[in-house]
Formats: sequence, C-alpha cells, structure tokens
Amino acid sequence: MPDSRRKRTTTRTFGAGSREGHDASAFYARRLYATAGVPAPLPPKALRAIPVTPSAAWEDRQNRVYCHSAEAMPEIPDNAVGLAFTSPPYNVGKDYDDDLGLEEYLALIGRVAREVWRVLVPGGRYVVNIANLGRTPYIPLTALFWQVHLEVGFLPMGEIIWQKAEGAGSSCAWGSWKSAKAPRLRDVHEYLLVMAKLSPTRSEKGRSDIGRDEFLEATTSVWRIPPESARRVGHPAPFPVALAERVVRLYAFVDDVVLDPFAGSGSTLVAAARHGRRWVGYDVVPEYCRLASQRLANLIPNP
Repeated sequence: MPDSRRKRTTTRTFGAGSREGHDASAFYARRLYATAGVPAPLPPKALRAIPVTPSAAWEDRQNRVYCHSAEAMPEIPDNAVGLAFTSPPYNVGKDYDDDLGLEEYLALIGRVAREVWRVLVPGGRYVVNIANLGRTPYIPLTALFWQVHLEVGFLPMGEIIWQKAEGAGSSCAWGSWKSAKAPRLRDVHEYLLVMAKLSPTRSEKGRSDIGRDEFLEATTSVWRIPPESARRVGHPAPFPVALAERVVRLYAFVDDVVLDPFAGSGSTLVAAARHGRRWVGYDVVPEYCRLASQRLANLIPNP
C-alpha cells in the first residue's frame, strides 16, 4: 500500500524531484500564467450547476452518421457529448478538399469548433489530429489551430505527438543531399491537440475501462501507432482505428457519446462502438457517409 506519510513535493527553484503528490500552486501563481491569454477554468461549484442530462429524444438520434456539415449540428442538444475526436480535412488537395484560402479554412474550423463547444459536456475533451504543411513556406497549422480554438474558449490541455513511423521510408524530400545548403525535414509525425470545455475535470462520474499499462502509455506525450492504409479503407486520408481507440479509452467514460464532426471513413465511430461508447458522426461527402455507415453496420449487428 502507498505510504500515507509520504512528504508532498513542491515546485523547486532549481532542478526537479518526485512528482507524486506534487503541489504546483507556486508555479501557477506566477505572472506567466496570469498573462498567458488562455481561458480560466470554471470554478467547481459553477461547473456542477450546468445540467448534463439531455432529453430522452436525444437517444434516438445517437449511433448515426449525418451527411451534412458539422458547422450546425441540430441533432445534438447542448452539453450532451463526452468526447469529440476528429481529423479535419487539411485543405491540401485530397479528393474531398475544397481549395480554400487559409482564412476561409480557419473560419470553417472555427465554426465547427463553436458547435463542438456547444454540444460537449463541461470538462469534456475535444481532440484534433492535425499536421503542419509544406516546406517553402512551412505552414504551422498547429499554432493556427490553437489560436482558433482559444478564441472559441477551449482550455488547452496538451499536445500529443503521433509518431507514424520510425523513419521516412521511401521519402527522398530531404532537400540538399548531405549539404547544409538547403536540407529539409521529412515529417514522420502528426499532432493531437487536446482541449477541454470550461474545466479540466468533468463534474459527473462515470466508468473507465482503460488498463494500467495502457493508461501509463497513453498519458505520455508521444504515441507510436502505425498509419492506416488508404487503399484498404477506401478513403484518401484515414487515421488508424488504434489511434481513435486510445483517445476514446483515455478520454471517454463507458457509455459516453463520442462525436466526430469530420467523420470521413468512420474510424472514430468504429473505435467508440467497439468499446461500449455511443457515437455520432458528420461528413459532407455522401460516399464517405455510406462508407462509415457500412463499416459500423458490419461491426454492430442489427437488433
């Protein structure tokens, strides 16, 4: 059993020791946090006062893929979704992409973010898988996405590096070969931006089903998960179900509703269904709505 007499640690002015039972109040009281420009968490009492029990009619609208934009999700009531996980279109010329300017693209992401904010329960997580783009110039989409979501009011909770491969494989986009003239970086990773609505803690209780070893691995900032085959799934940019499963098991209670506002081939929804969560997905491409629905129909037998 743990020793209840263990001395609590505090933030040190030099070096770092154990983090168990750590009191970081001195760190968070520094002017850096007071002037960081991030939203302040809602106090626990105010959080508990927000109702999170939607009407019974909401249950009839779950476990469905809706084939329209998530810029408006009238099927979902306020404060009804435990987790939203998505990988939005990167606007780089895939079959489903529109050729939007950067401002137009970020405005779309912001409109969807506001709807996700509305439907999330207080303390619910929004996790967005995104990659930075290009080389000349390099577009730091992660930084731009953070700004968009901070303006909506999301609390930044962290950043996960999804390492898709150990090396760059057959990629030869290294720029100048063995020369400092113009070397280029070859990305073998993407990012998961983790955000919360109003509070880092949910007010309601629930049951989690993540094991010890999986939890320890999932709470590190680097996840090593192989990518998915576009040809096998039938979508030009699917992310692996294993990635969605880890997000779902870490951030959603069993029987939570999990939302994907850019559902694509339905990987998030498949992960939710596999692990006892309910789900709702949105996509604007009828072909992908049918693909996601078919994957879920094959997974879940009709009652």
